[in-house]
Amino acid sequence: MKKIYLTVITVISTLLTHAQAAKSTYFELGGPGLASINFDTRFSNREDGLGGRIGIGGFSVDGGSAVFVPLGLNYLLSKDSKNYLELGAGVTPVFISGTDGGTFSSTFGHLIFGYRMQPRNGGFMFRAFVCPVFGEFGFVPYYAGLSFGYKF
Repeated sequence: MKKIYLTVITVISTLLTHAQAAKSTYFELGGPGLASINFDTRFSNREDGLGGRIGIGGFSVDGGSAVFVPLGLNYLLSKDSKNYLELGAGVTPVFISGTDGGTFSSTFGHLIFGYRMQPRNGGFMFRAFVCPVFGEFGFVPYYAGLSFGYKF
């Protein structure tokens, strides 16, 4: 399973690094990373179309911690190159360590249905979205998130 995670992370990281179009970084509250820092880019020279994201987030409580690594593909649709419909899907590996020294890892899937505001020539960007999640725990259809960041 760790080989699959490393392969997916390597492929998405390579795509993100070599993309020549719109790139953005943002802080996300909610969503697949819970509280995460993310990097997002398009895979072509367009402002819209197919792109990807990778992030890292998590939390720590009473000596235990959880790390979330949201990975995903997304597609942006727009008529004015500022306001976008965002559709996406991805997977989030989760790594948890307890206060007793035990560790646990799992994965859950997520979908993204949302609004993204990002200026064509860079600047402040904002996202609001519904993010259904699914995994061994079942299906949670009414999960959401907000993001604030910078498009460059």
